[in-house]
Amino acid sequence: MSPLVHAFVSHFGEMGSHWGINRTVGQIYALIFVSPVPIHADDIAATLSFSRGNVSMGLKELQAWRLVRLKHLPGDRREYFEAPSDAWEVFRTLAEERRRREIEPTLSMLRNALLETPTSEADRIAQERMRGMHDLIDLMSTWFDDVQRLDPATLAKLMKMGARIQKLLELTGAIKVRAADEELGHG
Repeated sequence: MSPLVHAFVSHFGEMGSHWGINRTVGQIYALIFVSPVPIHADDIAATLSFSRGNVSMGLKELQAWRLVRLKHLPGDRREYFEAPSDAWEVFRTLAEERRRREIEPTLSMLRNALLETPTSEADRIAQERMRGMHDLIDLMSTWFDDVQRLDPATLAKLMKMGARIQKLLELTGAIKVRAADEELGHG
């Protein structure tokens, strides 16, 4: 492993715990991601000095997250693994999986809680707060769906706009107010 690849793999291992995966899985993913060719489990184990069992478990977890794909090479019975090389595809996959694993169960729990009849003032207040949380998460989920439909080039442009989007919205609002005033003869 080159010093460049080693630094990347090590960093992903350290960051794994912050992202909800263990160090080994983070390093396995990073190695597969930067590999110019599909790589098999024995090579992963040898390169990272991990046991074959740890690599196998890590690969299963990465497959469950849809971050690596199994590939067979002609004339070779071993299983090889590759990761999408497009960072946008990786980001979208991670976002979809996190939503499926974390956001959807929370929304489901909140929906069920909002169907309950409060039995006390404290429950009524708690339910109001849960409604606010539900509405925010639901709004963010709808926004996420809209963003997921954008092609990467459009999404990149949108993200590069940053705070300028707020200025655009303010300008749009001012134009609408001015048009309404003129329509009413106030302008």
